[in-house]
Amino acid sequence: MPLHSDFRSRHLGTTGSELSGLLEEVGYDSIDRLIDDAVPAGIRSERPLELPEALSESGALEKLRGIMSGNTVLRSYIGQGYHGTLVPTVIQRNILENPGWYTAYTPYQAEIAQGRLEALLNFQTLITELTALDVANASLLDEGTAAAEAMSLALAGAPKGKVMFVSEACHPQTIDVVRTRAEPLGITIEVGDWRTFEPSSVEGFFAALVQYPDTLGRVEDYSAFFAKVKEVKGLSIVAADILALTVLKAPGEFGADICVGSSQRFGVPMGFGGPHAGFMACTDRLKRKLPGRLIGVSNDPKGRPGLRLSLQTREQHIRRDKATSNICTAQVLLAVMASMYAVYHGPEGLVAIAGKVAGLAGRLAGSLKAGGVKVLADEGFDTVVVNVQGEASQLCDKAVGSGFNLREIDADHVGITLDETCGPDDVERVCKFFGAAMSEEGETGWIPTSLRRESEFLKQKVFNSYHTETEMLRYLKRLESKDLALNESMIPLGSCTMKLNATSEMMPLSWNEVANLHPFVPAGQSAGYREMLSQLEAWLAEITGFAAVSLQPNAGSQGEYAGLLAIRRYHESRGDADRDVCLIPLSAHGTNPASAVMAGMRVVGVACDDAGNIDVADLQSKIDEHADRLSALMVTYPSTHGVFEDTIVDICERIHSAGGQVYMDGANMNAQVGLTSPGRIGADVCHLNLHKTFCIPHGGGGPGVGPIGVAEQLVPFLPGHSELGDTAGVVCSAPWGSASINTISWMYIAMMGAEGLTEATKVAILNANYMARRLAPFYPILYTGNKGLVAHECIIDLRGLSAKSGITVEDVAKRLMDYGYHSPTMSWPVAGTLMIEPTESESKAELDRFCDSLISIQGEIMAVANGEADPTDNVLKNAPHPAEDVCADDWSHSYTREQAAYPLAALRRHKFWPAVGRVDNVAGDRNLVCTCDSVEAYAAASE
Repeated sequence: MPLHSDFRSRHLGTTGSELSGLLEEVGYDSIDRLIDDAVPAGIRSERPLELPEALSESGALEKLRGIMSGNTVLRSYIGQGYHGTLVPTVIQRNILENPGWYTAYTPYQAEIAQGRLEALLNFQTLITELTALDVANASLLDEGTAAAEAMSLALAGAPKGKVMFVSEACHPQTIDVVRTRAEPLGITIEVGDWRTFEPSSVEGFFAALVQYPDTLGRVEDYSAFFAKVKEVKGLSIVAADILALTVLKAPGEFGADICVGSSQRFGVPMGFGGPHAGFMACTDRLKRKLPGRLIGVSNDPKGRPGLRLSLQTREQHIRRDKATSNICTAQVLLAVMASMYAVYHGPEGLVAIAGKVAGLAGRLAGSLKAGGVKVLADEGFDTVVVNVQGEASQLCDKAVGSGFNLREIDADHVGITLDETCGPDDVERVCKFFGAAMSEEGETGWIPTSLRRESEFLKQKVFNSYHTETEMLRYLKRLESKDLALNESMIPLGSCTMKLNATSEMMPLSWNEVANLHPFVPAGQSAGYREMLSQLEAWLAEITGFAAVSLQPNAGSQGEYAGLLAIRRYHESRGDADRDVCLIPLSAHGTNPASAVMAGMRVVGVACDDAGNIDVADLQSKIDEHADRLSALMVTYPSTHGVFEDTIVDICERIHSAGGQVYMDGANMNAQVGLTSPGRIGADVCHLNLHKTFCIPHGGGGPGVGPIGVAEQLVPFLPGHSELGDTAGVVCSAPWGSASINTISWMYIAMMGAEGLTEATKVAILNANYMARRLAPFYPILYTGNKGLVAHECIIDLRGLSAKSGITVEDVAKRLMDYGYHSPTMSWPVAGTLMIEPTESESKAELDRFCDSLISIQGEIMAVANGEADPTDNVLKNAPHPAEDVCADDWSHSYTREQAAYPLAALRRHKFWPAVGRVDNVAGDRNLVCTCDSVEAYAAASE
């Protein structure tokens, strides 16, 4: 196939003579011989992957366009938490379609993530202002999972109890997700009418959840009800509509302790269900148990404001089995879009949009009533519900024929929800459908007078400065320039697989038939999506060696939870409800034990040996000790130490012999695809991080997709959804989770084909071994497998150098910024180390540039160790060095400006400058500030 049409050669960083050069350095004459030595023969796949022949980029786009043309994008008045929205084109082009934003990594290294962090601080400010609560996090996965997280937060923050009340007027999908999450934790969910529920009469009551406006469009005053909740020391949770909060009284003003919702209608396409940024805000006393990430303001050594991830909430799962949440991600890219929607429109613009929507809904309600149609409520925001006396199904079918979708609530009620994309023509069309004439004016008092918002919001400068496209464009560019992303340099994070996110893979996201389909449209209107998703499920099942795949989990954390929940439900179906022990290696990622606890399991740790492998003797002793209660083993493969363990098949067999199931964390699938598979190894369930192995971009910390593949016996226990006819095990709001971004993985697999995917795995393993070989003379490689080889990542050990020099692994991470690189994974799974994963997408030139940087840094460390450099005033302890410091008149360091800024000659040709000096984490936590008075104001104050 000619090079110009062969996507494989575009995706792989090294081919041809370069590949031969890498192999020679590693000591092999062919890549297959390397793989034969690196990957144990006992787990190798017995046949090639059976996938369609690889397509060219243009061919794949044409094929996918044909499939997605099977979708019918009608005007949808369905609502139920999903709304049409107008994505400002300046945001679409410069954030959603811009690799400077979508290829960035999670902002663990704050100094090279100041742009994203500022955008997320804006998001937190937006949410706290609209909800009138004290603290908001930097987003969650969607509204349903945010409500479930709020339940856990309330459980941890209220007096002991296990009964939660949920209003029957919450969105149905939210109720389903909350019920799923509650069951393993032993929480009783009581669904009913909040008007008649008496908190004081229920023993063990700890929280109440209501919807505002509710799923029937009613705007209710919950202040008296919340007062009753407070009397018994319970917590009040509101699931709110973000646009409605611009014109309705804020939940914090009528007694809410926690507010959750979705920011989707702030300029994020529906995408057949996602991805969207959920939000959560709470009172100050709950902030230290807030799940997800929290952005805070601190300072650098020069007193400049520096943003960073704050408190333990930045990674709550570091508490492992003591965590109340397994969330280790967010929906950063979507939260950024929503925050910029607010920045672009400003408070006046948001109120105008909300006022237009409410005005149209009021006009519709008044017109229908005047035409003799029975309207459920006299007040509301964007939704009108009509009583159709048993004809709901017929009317909804008839509406499709008229070119739009209504919501069938039940046999007697139909809902009509309007949004910012609607105009008077929509009102006229719906009125005509119901046989009514459109009135000239809206319903008087449609928004309840007593619940109209009187408090001001978003007075900060950032929300009142960038309303022209010119100013907005420049603001977005300024923030982008403060961030290091894959379009700047390699991001070599072990276990995170930051590979190419090809432009062709990303393009379909902007197609109308992908972006603008409501997740609850009639099945016939989503035929294209269903075909694409079905194909992707089948391809992933083939790749993983499993019987079936569910694409519903919308993050790796959700995949972990869904997989463990499937195991739990499987045991229960066999009468083995007592099987609740989950064995987890001590080296496992913190989400593993957190997920196990959420699934109602008891965590038992398993030791690792000196080589980093699971200690089989200790494993067997734990199996023997807990044989009657063994539920599952959670294992990562290749191991978290970056090697292929020879004992993995034996380990799986031991678990099965004791009646347990094997859960495999799919974080390291990039070393398996085409060579082996979880099913071949013996796992029963595995979650995949599509934002790792299968090319969905990290988006600065989200979106992600975490589907699960399962063996035959677990297929009946995959997540259900009301749209799929089964509400058991629902883990997120939409039936296929973040459906739209699955087009990215579809494109990747379609363009690579079986041979390309297998070659990608081989090259990833080769690249890791090449880097290990180059770095070994300067840094010990901590763990290796057969013949001294690693898998697709390696761990370099800095502990000896630290002991000699006093230079820490954090110092090295910060110094790498001066070389234009993001640090590898720091101090995990072993403190004082760096775990490096180059992926298959990086060229030899880039691998060498990164190795040259680490080798140069080793020289700088040795200069400190040998007394040639000051032990405290050196290029490592003071890193990173922003341009402002290097150019300042005052330079009192013991080393030169040139050593600080240009340690390698190549940096003279191109230099990425960190935005600030090293951010003080301790100072930020002691003086927590997590909303913006605008970063400019902080800067002015520091001066």
